[in-house]
Amino acid sequence: GAPRAPRLGRAGPRGCCCLRSCWRRTQTDRSGARRRLASAELQGSELQGTVHDTQGRSPTYQLDSRGRLVLAEAQVGDERDYVCVVRAGAAGTAEATARLSVFAKPEATEVSPNRGTLSVMEDSAQPIATCNSLNGNPAPQITWYRDGQRLEVPVEMNPEGYMTTRTVREASGLLSLTSTLYLRLHKADRDASFHCAAHYSLPAGHHGRLDSPTFRLTLHYPTEHVQFWVGSPSTTAGWVREGDSVQLVCRGDGSPSPEYTFFRLQDKQEEVLNINLEGNLTLVGVHRGQSGTYGCRVEDYDAAEDVQLSQTLELHVAYLDPLELSAREELSLALNSSTAVNCSVQGLPSPALRWTKDSVPLGDGPTLSLSPVTFDSAGTYTCEAFMPTVPLLSRTRSFELLVQGSPELRAEETERKAESSWREGDEATLICSARSYPEPKLLWSQPGGSPAEPVPGRQGWVSSSLTLKVTSALSQDGVSCEASNPHGSSRHVFHFGTVAPQTPQAGVAVMAVAVSVGLLLLVVAAFYCMRRKGRPGCCRRREKGAP
Repeated sequence: GAPRAPRLGRAGPRGCCCLRSCWRRTQTDRSGARRRLASAELQGSELQGTVHDTQGRSPTYQLDSRGRLVLAEAQVGDERDYVCVVRAGAAGTAEATARLSVFAKPEATEVSPNRGTLSVMEDSAQPIATCNSLNGNPAPQITWYRDGQRLEVPVEMNPEGYMTTRTVREASGLLSLTSTLYLRLHKADRDASFHCAAHYSLPAGHHGRLDSPTFRLTLHYPTEHVQFWVGSPSTTAGWVREGDSVQLVCRGDGSPSPEYTFFRLQDKQEEVLNINLEGNLTLVGVHRGQSGTYGCRVEDYDAAEDVQLSQTLELHVAYLDPLELSAREELSLALNSSTAVNCSVQGLPSPALRWTKDSVPLGDGPTLSLSPVTFDSAGTYTCEAFMPTVPLLSRTRSFELLVQGSPELRAEETERKAESSWREGDEATLICSARSYPEPKLLWSQPGGSPAEPVPGRQGWVSSSLTLKVTSALSQDGVSCEASNPHGSSRHVFHFGTVAPQTPQAGVAVMAVAVSVGLLLLVVAAFYCMRRKGRPGCCRRREKGAP
């Protein structure tokens, strides 16, 4: 019968090969000649075995008790045909042949890619990589892959691609296979991923596969397209702000990176600005005079004649000059007068203007009309110039409006009462507020007024307060507050009306003392009667005529 074929490999267990019972064993070598290895004869009831030729094998051949040939630790050299010959005297002779196959898994697949720069302009196939599968048995097969897809390349040399293979038997008897891939490359291969795989056989008709690491190629291909644009910062409309540093970016799709020449066109003449391999040009602190036409040229001498290697663009530098106002930084106007303030500016693209007062929008346009001017008109006015198409490019200029006039006065009481409800001695707090320019002075007709201070949240207003006791004398003249400045004065009088006299407190005290004394006398009388208890006539109404 056919022997069990053991697997021989570095990672696998060592095996042995056994032939079923027979009387004599012979070996057929690769030349077809037979050499007797061992024999067995029946002596009595036991089988007596003899090994005739070890063939230099270690460990040597063996026969077991049943006459089977044992090959301990199967080796690649054991792979051949084994013949069992049986001689039965007059019955004749018979024989059978068994083929022994020894399998060895190869080592990890190794690939050595071409690390040079490969040109796509070559008309023939170029060496791409070499793949090695070492120490296997039987010899493995090598296949090649691009982006995971198997490459169907022939072994015959041709311009589009082929592969060569070479098998070497190592000293161990194992086989090593080397395969080299040749391909005609194209620009589409610049991003392709390549690898190879070794396919090997296993016992019982099974197969295995060992893939190599993937690799990419460095290709040389000419430029076909050139792009040129303004990098950040720039607007969607292509404007850059005066004073910014602007980057011009040029990119060609050739490999390796070509040389880039940056230039500016002035009067149809090229002014070379920079030559580099990065494809970037930075203009530091651009100014309005640098607006114009800029160009980039890719210096690629392998490019086709019909390829446009130069590109140009228009650089627009947006600028905004300082604003000019028709009014000074401090504008003083008389109360109820009228005026108009103009705001002008130069810029590109055309700027827009808007007015605000204390950050509150007033309107758009270059002219601010103030008519008539009141104290409420006083404050800080700002003209802002901005460009809707160029964000963050704006300028402002402000002026302070001062309104001159006689003070405006307001008065109030902290506890307001009707004129007939004040009593002598009540405490009242009076407050006077005024505004004007120059700042008004506040004076009271009674002493004790506080110094004038600005009113929180009310621009331009100052106030003073006076706390006093209400008297009958004040009911006649009242208390006046006057606000004055060089343009005039305003006066307000606080009236208290009829002041009621104070409630008499002395009569109440006398009555309280009288009641207290009366109660004390009653307590003393009761105590006296208790001491006299039991005596005739004590605490009784005397009889008439009694001594």
